[in-house]
Amino acid sequence: MSEQQRDVHRTGLIGELSAEFAGTMVLILFGCGVVAQVVAGGLGNHDSIAWAWGLGVTFGVYVGGRLSGAHINPAVTLSLAAFKGFPWAKVVPYTLAQTAGAFVGALLVRWNYTEVLAHADPGHTLKTQFVFSTLPGNGSLPVSEWGALRDQVIGSAILMLLLFAVTDLLNTPPGANLAAVVIGLIVVAIGMAWGTDAGYAINPARDFGPRLASFLTGYRGAWRDQYGNLYFWVPIVGPLIGGLLGAALYRILIGRFLPVPGPQEVGRTPSAEP
Repeated sequence: MSEQQRDVHRTGLIGELSAEFAGTMVLILFGCGVVAQVVAGGLGNHDSIAWAWGLGVTFGVYVGGRLSGAHINPAVTLSLAAFKGFPWAKVVPYTLAQTAGAFVGALLVRWNYTEVLAHADPGHTLKTQFVFSTLPGNGSLPVSEWGALRDQVIGSAILMLLLFAVTDLLNTPPGANLAAVVIGLIVVAIGMAWGTDAGYAINPARDFGPRLASFLTGYRGAWRDQYGNLYFWVPIVGPLIGGLLGAALYRILIGRFLPVPGPQEVGRTPSAEP
């Protein structure tokens, strides 16, 4: 590879990582922002949360889709590498960029809602920790970390099965550049149907980045759940396992039966443009 080719490759990767950072940051600005508004500000309800998270995904995909495919989720990146030929060498850089974007997005939400959070929860306890990261049973229902892990595996498998379906050009993907809208609706549906047991993180970066941001800004119990158990690993491990499971199910049940007229560019959502 010539020096010029190496420069082009390096610049391309920087652009992709920048897109993953920005797309995930947008996701968190809407996602954590709406939870802060509902939990600490008393405006809205669970439906508000489900819709805003879904719209955050849609906007995040539109922000980063052209440059990186807007995975905005390490579980998506890992599954694309395992089943769609996405370069393994990019998995860790993408994951770091996504987590950094989530971290910065959460810091902005934390800063903006400083007064409201302090008024609602002066001790910065689990009452408002839920704004930034998930808990088993949403911090109040009798769900253990193992029950939450089960939930995260299943929810993430559903997410990945559907993502593979709507982004597979050999199947029936949405037209007119509407894939991002449909992906957002998938997240809305998961939030409405699978949000009780573990808060539907279904994304390691979405949970770990804001969890770290909250810990560094006063939430000293951010790593543990309401039982005092270390919990931060559940929304990381569960989505990674579930994502691979969902991708495998799509491959086994659908993908292997589809005709193959030509190669599909890996790691990208369908677009009307060539």
